[in-house]
Amino acid sequence: MIQITVPTPDVTIHKQEAPELSHIYGFTDFILIPRDKAGIFMFYNDKDELLFVGKARKLRPRIKKHFEDTASVIKDKRNEVAKIEVCLVEDAVHREIYETYIINEYKAKYNVDKVLFK
Repeated sequence: MIQITVPTPDVTIHKQEAPELSHIYGFTDFILIPRDKAGIFMFYNDKDELLFVGKARKLRPRIKKHFEDTASVIKDKRNEVAKIEVCLVEDAVHREIYETYIINEYKAKYNVDKVLFK
């Protein structure tokens, strides 16, 4: 049997109630997410339910794209996101394994690809 331990998040940012300087759905701390690092990211709602899991070679631009892109899986659910957790994972194979494992183990609500549960 394979044992997979989800990495502890390196960065966690929370939605602000009434941010003065945010145009990204209440998130003001994107600067804390590394621009040129690879890893996985998880979006949670205010009840701490996992909404979406993704991976990226460049984390900050990829996460921001989910809040700006018209083709994002969460485009109609962006207001639900209350917390973003980021784990730095440089190895591409490890990112793939973690993403698939987390989606299925924690039943990410809005992931449609790599879903093995139904």
